[in-house]
Amino acid sequence: MEKFTNIVIGFGKGGKTLAKTLATNGQDVLLIEKSAQMYGGACINVACLPSKRLVLNAAAGMPFSQAVVAKNEMTSQLRQKNYHMVADEAQATVLDGTARFVSDHVLEIALADGQTMQVEGQRIFINTGSKATMPEIEGLKESKYRLDSTTAMEQSEQPTRLVVLGAGYIGLEFSSMFTKFGSQVTVLDRNQEFLKREDEDIAHALYEDLTADGIEFKLGAQVQAIIDHENEVEVVYEVAGQKQSVRADKFLVALGRQANTQDLGLENTGIATNPNGSVKVDDFLQTTVEGVWALGDVNGGLQFTYISLDDFRIVKDQLLGEGKRRLSDRTVVPYSVFTQTPLSNVGLTEKQAQAQGIDYQLFKLSAMAIPKAKVIGNQRGLLKALVNPKDDTILGASLYMEESYEVINLLALAIKAKIPYTQLRDQIYTHPTMSEALNDLFKAPVK
Repeated sequence: MEKFTNIVIGFGKGGKTLAKTLATNGQDVLLIEKSAQMYGGACINVACLPSKRLVLNAAAGMPFSQAVVAKNEMTSQLRQKNYHMVADEAQATVLDGTARFVSDHVLEIALADGQTMQVEGQRIFINTGSKATMPEIEGLKESKYRLDSTTAMEQSEQPTRLVVLGAGYIGLEFSSMFTKFGSQVTVLDRNQEFLKREDEDIAHALYEDLTADGIEFKLGAQVQAIIDHENEVEVVYEVAGQKQSVRADKFLVALGRQANTQDLGLENTGIATNPNGSVKVDDFLQTTVEGVWALGDVNGGLQFTYISLDDFRIVKDQLLGEGKRRLSDRTVVPYSVFTQTPLSNVGLTEKQAQAQGIDYQLFKLSAMAIPKAKVIGNQRGLLKALVNPKDDTILGASLYMEESYEVINLLALAIKAKIPYTQLRDQIYTHPTMSEALNDLFKAPVK
């Protein structure tokens, strides 16, 4: 049995970056990936980058079939670049296969040719990511018309009619994108309130815009069954006790994601899992087995590529640094929803501040007031920020506007560094830019 100092299971952001770093520092590394189509991880192949490429191409008016070809060309190039980033290191080995624990530090790998082999790792890093949750709905798993966030981007033919199950962030991104491509989109969501974690004014603005774009929402809808017909699918649902149905060419399941742990053989180890199936980790991302870590979606944390990268930083600091970085240090994490007008958040929302009894000053601005928004041709949106009245530091911000995914990082940095809002208010920004909206946003509180 071959032995390695380091074994990484999965080619995701945290795993590949760790493998590259350890190999560069002279340590032997085995990186195991079950599919050559996933070199580089989900982000570059089936998630962040290809989906955003499609969003941009949809906004530019490119036909769906051409957009998919352009997306595939991009992911192919990125896949090769990421493969060689690790494989070209003298101390690194990339192996195609599916890994399964047979004991705490021994893995059995099922190879593509049907053969198996066992390897032992002094250190093992689990980086297997997550997959779309498939609920127990009659006919759902068997349906030939079913899509998820991965297969929705792999089809060459655009669905004329699309039903999306779930009005969460993933569901809204795909709904907005396919609507822009020209599909007729219906969204079914079991919640009565649209985006209930967001402030009502922000959620209302997004809902109104998406509805104006042509998306039909059915809130409080409980999906009962999926029925395949010869050339279409029927989604049966219930609203307020009334049974209804909608027919479409395809339906997309966007009901959350779950950690990829089912086939890892964790039952053969002392590695504990959380109730949702994710790998249980401590403040340093170590599992309940010494010498085994879990990075990225599989450990049950926030499911963002940049979180997986920060997981890498925590582990790297233990192995090659001072060992000071901790999971609990991660207090300010921005996120963005790439609808046609993107929504970005960091820190507290007004709803959260009220629920926690936190005193705040409220600043608001309509995106109509931003010159760059007029230049871009999209003045939709609303900006909000909460400030601590005691020391002028920023508590949180919600930006629903063009390029919010860029500007939110300025606010995240300000929160992290405890920079008073007045510095952002008085900062000299280039013109015309969306970031100069901070001059006007922070002029005077409305509450």
